[in-house]
Amino acid sequence: QVQLVESGGGLVQPGGSLRLSCAASGFTLDDRPIGWFRQAPGKEREAVSCISSSGAGTYYTDSVKGRFTISRDNAKNTVYLQMNSLKPEDTAVYYCARGSAYLREPFGISWSRPHRYDTWGQGTQVTVSS
Repeated sequence: QVQLVESGGGLVQPGGSLRLSCAASGFTLDDRPIGWFRQAPGKEREAVSCISSSGAGTYYTDSVKGRFTISRDNAKNTVYLQMNSLKPEDTAVYYCARGSAYLREPFGISWSRPHRYDTWGQGTQVTVSS
């Protein structure tokens, strides 16, 4: 059974850091791109970052560039999202997702489209507040 499980969320003060993990099972992580999305209350799901199946390509939405870093550890079948300099506007439920077989490089803007992903985790809450 293909499954993704996020962890690492929590409450952090502005300027703090968190590292989210996305553990995969039922498939080999390096076969597919993996994306991170987030959804705040009352807002649409927003693409945050993506890493290609090879790990050579990484993509970020403008609001997190320079603050977030996506990486993967294929030996652990896990993708990480290191989040630094967190802001209150980063508060959301964060989801990881597996790219579909049709999500291939060069991605263009397709990496940011939720319909390009075929498996989603249950989400982990990130709250940035003083």
